[in-house]
Amino acid sequence: MRILLVSTYELGHQPLHLASPAARLRQHGHDVWVVDLSVDGEAIDANWPEAIAYSVPMHTALRLAIESAAGIRATHPVVPIAFYGLYAGMGGGELGISQLVGEYEPALIEWAGALSPRVRADVSQQKFLVPDRTDLAPLSTYARLVGRGRERRVGYVEASHGCRHRCRHCPIPAVYDGRYRITGMQTVRVDIDQLVEAGAEHVTFGDSDFLNAPRYSLDVLKASHLRHPDLTFDVTVKVSHILDHRGLWPEMASVGVVMVVSAFETTNDRILAILDKGHTAADMAEAVEILKRARIELRPSWLPFTPWTEPEDFARMLTFLAEQDLLDSVDPVQLSIRLLVPYGSLLADRPEMGEYDASRLSYEWVSPYPEVEQMQERVAALAEAGIGQPPLATTQTIWENVMTRPFPPVPARQRLRLTESWFCCSEPTHQQLVSIRN
Repeated sequence: MRILLVSTYELGHQPLHLASPAARLRQHGHDVWVVDLSVDGEAIDANWPEAIAYSVPMHTALRLAIESAAGIRATHPVVPIAFYGLYAGMGGGELGISQLVGEYEPALIEWAGALSPRVRADVSQQKFLVPDRTDLAPLSTYARLVGRGRERRVGYVEASHGCRHRCRHCPIPAVYDGRYRITGMQTVRVDIDQLVEAGAEHVTFGDSDFLNAPRYSLDVLKASHLRHPDLTFDVTVKVSHILDHRGLWPEMASVGVVMVVSAFETTNDRILAILDKGHTAADMAEAVEILKRARIELRPSWLPFTPWTEPEDFARMLTFLAEQDLLDSVDPVQLSIRLLVPYGSLLADRPEMGEYDASRLSYEWVSPYPEVEQMQERVAALAEAGIGQPPLATTQTIWENVMTRPFPPVPARQRLRLTESWFCCSEPTHQQLVSIRN
């Protein structure tokens, strides 16, 4: 079977969710071609494949995949199309697209054999092959790690899927419901080996929370550090896990962890409780200090705009960033994020959610404060306009648009960051949508 696997967006990384299913499909004898539309400007040739499957691990990817698949449907109405990944069940059904949710590889194999429309969700533990990255664009095409006087090529792996936690705004609990699945030590280790051979000097672990299983995760790091002592890593960890495992961070630093992404979300403790985040604003300040002592850089992610956001919350968040010396540690898009509530969300039963908008893949809540709505639109426009500019300059522009006091001085330095600054839970940019439609 000739199968085309398509990625529309994977956070600026070489798409793992093309490489992993490509290995499995090829093992089963299929002729597989891969296309990453985020770097390949050519239109999809829908004449070659007998079936097309889109990777949709996040909101942005799904929005773009629906646009692309609708174009394919218009010219090739009978070609079988599937969406696979975390967001596969949240859109595309109206186009007659198969939806393969969660641990999608067994379902993808079945679909490739039958090519009949199906909806399947599977979160059972799987045995993964080493991803086949043969036909992907080189790492030099993708995001790099910059800072500390260096620029490093970046590889991307996942040591696990799912999450033990059930934060109410997160799309993962809607699929995994508190379940956690490991990729496997050997699979991850060999994949890192091949990434290093391809030129990677830094590896991002894309796990939703790297410390869901601290011993396993640390063993993965140690094994890779032993084989590649100059390799560095970044991981994503909940605030509560930063605190619970505070004694682990010096060891994490010793095996190459240089950066941690953590979902701070807001400085409003009431909102943090509604989202069931398991931390407070005071905990966030403590997490900053813990990582600072370990000499690991922190890049907090934010959710500034929710149905419960009060007019003064945005200024409080910016003040927190200034007080914690984090103004140059935040990508400007983080300051613009509006809560997306996908189908099946644990927040869907809240009275604030309003009606579901299938075109935007989210419940359409409206803030009770018109000034909050206006601020979100203004900040989002500034963040998108600043793409390609120094992030701190865009942050300063946002600050000066909403704050009454001057932007505080920030030391001249270049903190670690990935050059791809967009976000999995943000709307596609205008340019992304235009590129897909063309």
